[in-house]
Amino acid sequence: MNNLGIIIAREYGTRVRKKSFLILTFLTPLLMVALIMLPMMLSTIKGGDSKDIAVYDESGQYVSRLQSTQQFVFIPYEKPISQISAEEKDDYSAFLSISGNLCDSSGQVSFYSLKQISMDLKYEVESQLEAMASEDKIASYNIPELAQILQEVKPSVRAESVLWSEKDSQSEQKTSSEISMIIGMVATLLIYMFIFIYGSMVMNGVVEEKSNRIVEIIVSSVKPFQLMMGKIVGIALVGLTQVALWVILVSVLSGVLGASIGLSDPTAILESQTAMMATSPAANMDSEMMAGLQLLQSFNWGQIILWFVLFFLGGYLLYASIFAAIGGAIDNNDDAQQFTLPVTIPVIFALYIGIYGAMNPDGPMVLWCSFIPFFSPIVMMVRLPFGVPGWQLALSFGLLVLTFLLIVKIAAKIYRTGILMYGKKVTYKDLWKWLKYKS
Repeated sequence: MNNLGIIIAREYGTRVRKKSFLILTFLTPLLMVALIMLPMMLSTIKGGDSKDIAVYDESGQYVSRLQSTQQFVFIPYEKPISQISAEEKDDYSAFLSISGNLCDSSGQVSFYSLKQISMDLKYEVESQLEAMASEDKIASYNIPELAQILQEVKPSVRAESVLWSEKDSQSEQKTSSEISMIIGMVATLLIYMFIFIYGSMVMNGVVEEKSNRIVEIIVSSVKPFQLMMGKIVGIALVGLTQVALWVILVSVLSGVLGASIGLSDPTAILESQTAMMATSPAANMDSEMMAGLQLLQSFNWGQIILWFVLFFLGGYLLYASIFAAIGGAIDNNDDAQQFTLPVTIPVIFALYIGIYGAMNPDGPMVLWCSFIPFFSPIVMMVRLPFGVPGWQLALSFGLLVLTFLLIVKIAAKIYRTGILMYGKKVTYKDLWKWLKYKS
């Protein structure tokens, strides 16, 4: 066991001191925080000078009703667009031409400008003119209070999700299916990437030691099984260290940047975001998303993080053992494709099941795949935020551990035989022979 500890310490120390590890560890949180905080920081920045928009209204019934904003000022323009001089084109950011009746097919709205207009301007004009056309259409029926009647018969329906507590029948807590789906998808993608990244790291490390003949010296002092497990566990610790540093750095950076722009309070952040998006045509949808963010506190983050770590380790150990066996069986990375393809297919299939399961986490396929060890580390993460019975989590993880132990035993036989073999292209027939060798 002392040799195993030395190998783990060597694998861990060698990799965490690499420049690539340090750069990725510290650069990734910066990018993540930038993606989160940049919209919030932009929302606190006041807009530049307003843009003058010249408006030619052929009928004269719309231009006076256009409301200028902080960003756009609508100015009536008396001459048709065809009569604009070259000098006048530079005086305005854009020219807006409104012709015909917008209530029917004769209406036409066109922008003219030297530069492509922004989407904000297009949306602003379209939303205002659509509202005007709707008002005019309703008024044309000459029915008293028709607008109010139509508003009343078109109510907005929004379904709330409320969870009952299993311990206290009187306890209720609001939650969000949308947020559950997002959390599940993020956790699924993280485990998917980690299995490939760190599993491949194990295989590449074994191949590198074989090609450099370092392994010949190492196996003279330690058993092949200890060498394989030391490499797997050492790289697992590297992965956990990296994830832990990401969580800490993202939390610290978010707090520091949030405080620097006066958004350290989560409520203030939500209010700022909501105010910023309220001016857009998609305000209703964005407001719903922001309201959903307030429901994040309803999730049992301790349970989610705990099971994420357990399934991450279980999935990694399972596939890393297979990758270690592949690394021991080949001489270079060019020969790895024929053996890695059967390994990657279950992982990719599990990802597709996870994506499908995000919409229906209790579907039969998702349910059964969450118990199959080769799929469960990825698929179970989709179900977890929606609530999974404790016995199902325990059963799924137990099967994963048992399968890992079985795979380690199989992988050790391949690793022990192949680690000192050179110059021969290994086939599946050879692997089968190695598995039948007695220890």
